[in-house]
Amino acid sequence: MMGCTRTLWFLVFTGAAIHFMVRMNMNIAIVAMVKKHYRNASVISNECITNESSEFKYEKKYSKDYFIGTNEVYDWDEHQQNLILGAVNWIYPLAQLPGGLLGHHYGTKLVFGINTLIMSVLGFVIPLSAATDFRILIAIRLLQGILAGLSWPSLHNLTASWVPPKERSNFVTSYNGNSIGVAVVFSLGGLTINQLGWEAMFHIPGILGLIWFIVWWFVVYDTPQKHPRISDTELKYIEQELGPTLALKKPPTPWKDILKSLPFWINVFALWGDMWGLNTLMTQAPTYFKVIHGWNIFMTGVLSGVPYICRVIFSYTFSLLADCLLKRCSVSHTRVRKIATFVCCIVQGIFIYGIALSGCDSIAAIVCITAATITNGASSSGPFASFVDLSPNFASILMGISGMVCFTPAFLSPILVSELTYKNQTIGQWNLIFIIVASLTALPGVIHLFFSTSKLQKWNSCQESTNHNHANDQNNEERKTEDSNDQIDIRL
Repeated sequence: MMGCTRTLWFLVFTGAAIHFMVRMNMNIAIVAMVKKHYRNASVISNECITNESSEFKYEKKYSKDYFIGTNEVYDWDEHQQNLILGAVNWIYPLAQLPGGLLGHHYGTKLVFGINTLIMSVLGFVIPLSAATDFRILIAIRLLQGILAGLSWPSLHNLTASWVPPKERSNFVTSYNGNSIGVAVVFSLGGLTINQLGWEAMFHIPGILGLIWFIVWWFVVYDTPQKHPRISDTELKYIEQELGPTLALKKPPTPWKDILKSLPFWINVFALWGDMWGLNTLMTQAPTYFKVIHGWNIFMTGVLSGVPYICRVIFSYTFSLLADCLLKRCSVSHTRVRKIATFVCCIVQGIFIYGIALSGCDSIAAIVCITAATITNGASSSGPFASFVDLSPNFASILMGISGMVCFTPAFLSPILVSELTYKNQTIGQWNLIFIIVASLTALPGVIHLFFSTSKLQKWNSCQESTNHNHANDQNNEERKTEDSNDQIDIRL
């Protein structure tokens, strides 16, 4: 990547981090926002806790003065707390397709930038809404989730307009800024609340979001041709590499062809499986460590946050390998995306299954959860990048449609966990959860491995004379490097 594209990568990365700080900060802040209700030990398993009272003593010792910066606490019951935590995901999947359409027609600069700004500003209102009525707080969280859903698919429009095909794996790693956002919230949340109060968990991301938006608005442009400071060398390189696959004027959306495209739906299914693993680990790992292994909030926060930093490092490193295979080894896009999906779905599923086998061995559980989270980072070189391979012109729309399906695990996973562990927080039930999630994660990867393709689709453009010829040339080049199983253009 050259100068302007690398700057764009950094701003997408930091923007994604802020997005997830805004979405996840309530998960740690609510611990300090509500009055302490000690758990009913009669429904909690102590199979793996060698000193059953150790956690209670720790909490009793520090519960009075740990959150010294907090002035307001609220008497919300478990039902109200779950409503507050879950509201951000209620409409998030449904907002994906409208977000993709907005990005397609109005550009990523406006859609991603403005939505991130409003999400950040709403964070300043959360402390006041919590003091007024928890239902107002739920409404704000719901609105933040809608804005986040509208924002995310629009990023693919920017990727398609700026990034050559053989550099997409590396650029899409910028989306993994979300992992840094999660890691910061989990790892530093307790310290921040201790020093500044729980209100700071909403004010700090709000301030960061405002600063980020100012830089974004004056630095980012939707296409290289609009950028006033891009060098002639970089502009020429991008235009030459993208070629005629990307129309200067957006053609009509081929809805029928998209919805009938088997390669597209196989890719959606793979990403759906990948998200099952990630969302379960992201939302349930803290509870699992606390309830099953009896760890305190400090250790739980650190062990829940560190894997996401490792995930970013792995994702970036893996993307360099993927792009190297495309550039220097002439490996086809289909083959590279299959390798990446094998790692982020099948290998991740194996490690999640390993959690179920770890039993009371907390070290083995840490290793498996960390490894599962890390291998999930290969998704940026797999399903995410494949959407742009299939259709650069409609990448944000493809991402929007897939998001309506693929982000459903964000609220399905908590339902699964709550149903299996309600008044039955035992290691056996948690093992069952991890076995189910491992299967849901790995199976789509197996199907993708045998039946997927990342070839440029003919419906990418309506301009038969130019773009179809280029699509055929690219697909012919792909066929030279693929096995016979990959040579079939799979369609309904």
